[in-house]
Amino acid sequence: MIRTFKMSVGAACALLALSTTAALSAEVLIGDAKSQPESLTIAPNGDLIVGSASTPFVYKVKKGSTTAEKFIDASAEGPGTFFFGQLADGNTLWTCQLTPVAGVTPVQRHTALRGFDIRTGKEKLRWNLPGDNTTCNDFTVGPDKALYIADTGNARIYRLAPGASAAELYLEHRNLTGIDGITFLNGTLYVNSVFFNKLWRVDVGADGKPKTPVDIWMDAPVKGPDGMRAAGGKLLVAENGAGKIDSLTIAGDTAHVTVLKDGLVTPTAAEPAGDVIWIAERGTGKAISIPMPK
Repeated sequence: MIRTFKMSVGAACALLALSTTAALSAEVLIGDAKSQPESLTIAPNGDLIVGSASTPFVYKVKKGSTTAEKFIDASAEGPGTFFFGQLADGNTLWTCQLTPVAGVTPVQRHTALRGFDIRTGKEKLRWNLPGDNTTCNDFTVGPDKALYIADTGNARIYRLAPGASAAELYLEHRNLTGIDGITFLNGTLYVNSVFFNKLWRVDVGADGKPKTPVDIWMDAPVKGPDGMRAAGGKLLVAENGAGKIDSLTIAGDTAHVTVLKDGLVTPTAAEPAGDVIWIAERGTGKAISIPMPK
């Protein structure tokens, strides 16, 4: 027997809102629970690309799918190779590859910026960060179309000019110790320190050179700031030490902290993608999405 009923306008609107929220929320297991997704990005066609901090693979989750497929395989690079930053830049996928130096105590790593065709996975560029022990962590594209690269352990930012095959040192400063998240907001460069729970602004002088990083005071504790992106005039930050995703509203040298999501297990990246924010939840091996706040 088919039973018919009438639904009130209010109930219909509530149901629609609920279904829309559900559609904007998703969980994708990246390989397995031990994959440690560290960073992620969205390709121009909507595919989700996720790097693993415990394996030599970058994964791709095709738009509309919930299955992660191996996209980049760096297993031939040496034991212990893994990936940090991921960034879609047009048809290029930028990645940070880290490989331990064999037989060295304490642990040292050689790291490389690698660029791949985002559709085919064919390598387009490789640049090894200078030094015996480096940490290519994350990157962002500036208003000048250059790629700005964070070297966490060496307190450095490198700049890869458009069309160049090698990056140059852009800024080295003790304030950048522990530099992790890096992004531009309204044309200005912001970076955070995962070591010291700090946020910095990097202004540029009339000579075109970066100035001493300026300390931005956050009005609430932020523990282990990690991946950082800009969206809607605000900064999105993953707190890996507190299990939160925050929105930072910048006003001068102050940042107002709004928690968008808590209860996460070591979130390390927050990537805006239209109506959602994708999160790399390293502690569970998942990429999850939440609605973008209005």
